[in-house]
Amino acid sequence: MSTYKNILSKSIAVLYVTAMLFSCDNNTQKVRDLLADKNLPVGTAKDAYHVYKDSGRITSKLITPILLDFSNRKEHPYSEFPVGIKIINFEKNGIDSITITGNYAISYQKTSLSEIKGNVVVVNHTDKTRLETEQLFWDQKTKYFVSEKAFKLMTEKDTIYGIGFESKEDLSKHLAKKTTGKLETSEE
Repeated sequence: MSTYKNILSKSIAVLYVTAMLFSCDNNTQKVRDLLADKNLPVGTAKDAYHVYKDSGRITSKLITPILLDFSNRKEHPYSEFPVGIKIINFEKNGIDSITITGNYAISYQKTSLSEIKGNVVVVNHTDKTRLETEQLFWDQKTKYFVSEKAFKLMTEKDTIYGIGFESKEDLSKHLAKKTTGKLETSEE
């Protein structure tokens, strides 16, 4: 009789553990949904240093003190950088070409659009061009910047002030709106 009780208790224990394992199947999704409902990130990284590569070549680096991962959002998953961000893009020869910094940033994964705010500085190291503004929208797919805020664009020859700015990511082919400042032009 005691052997029967022993087998029965072990069978119940195995059945219970098996039931527990199969019931945990959706817990990860439940936790992600709970975090989304409470507007909490699914992950947090401190002192993040992320390197992006294409065909084995480093194309850019992202450096931030805090990264909040909201990829659990169904409609608009995003990453938030609440205390600042620094992005360094590299030319094909590995030299820093563009550096972007700001006090806050948010980047949406589905659309590849980012907003950078607070003391935004974009530097083209190759052309020695520098853009300063308080807010900048960045379309990473088209590699294009847009701002409707006041800006200061410094080149080797000119300093342009204005409100509203558009340009390629490398600050070339820019459209400056409501401008003031000293500009050097040449007639061809």
